[in-house]
Amino acid sequence: MSNHVLVVEDDAVTRSKLVGYFQNEGYTVSEADSGSQMRELLQTHAIDLVMLDINLPGEDGLMLTRELRSQSDIGIILVTGRTDSIDKIVGLEMGADDYVTKPFELRELLVRVKNLLWRISSARNSGGIDLNKHDENVVRFGEWTFDVQRRALSRNGEPVKLTKAEYELLVALSTYPNQVLSRERILNMISHRVDAPNDRTIDVLIRRMRAKMEFDPKNPQIFVTVHGEGYMFAGD
Repeated sequence: MSNHVLVVEDDAVTRSKLVGYFQNEGYTVSEADSGSQMRELLQTHAIDLVMLDINLPGEDGLMLTRELRSQSDIGIILVTGRTDSIDKIVGLEMGADDYVTKPFELRELLVRVKNLLWRISSARNSGGIDLNKHDENVVRFGEWTFDVQRRALSRNGEPVKLTKAEYELLVALSTYPNQVLSRERILNMISHRVDAPNDRTIDVLIRRMRAKMEFDPKNPQIFVTVHGEGYMFAGD
């Protein structure tokens, strides 16, 4: 069964180019030119991934991202014409999985779509637990279990969703427990391609992880800030 992709883009030329390209690659494609049209399609179709333009008339793509993420674990790739890295960081903060900047190569976008759909399907399929599996890739701390191989994080058996960047951050930090890692080193360890990577990217991700995992995010026990140096993973 082919994956269903929704292109949300108000520019008719860009939209038809994207629709044609992805249909050609074997995807089922729907299109919308506004947030309201996007919502209608999401209600009537089972859509796997949304390509969302940040600059939509009337509605902000970032706000739509937040709305989408609060309702589902659908794949979200932001398409931005802005070169401002803050937008991208905010986009990731709102829950987007990835983004591309215009003008983009269709081929690059295809690779990102494929990777994201693969991650979503492997996350969905990893519900079943293989008890014979080796435990060396499983990190346990407090009430948390992080299965690195299956990209699965759970708290007392309840799964917690992670975006790609969050997953990579957790892998990076949990590989070096109780060691201080500088922001620069963490940036080098996560492959999430940020066009203008800076320290703020890591701070944003740490903040997101604390919100998801800390009992009291303002008094973190797992992701500890070491002032002037970086962050430390203090999970037992």
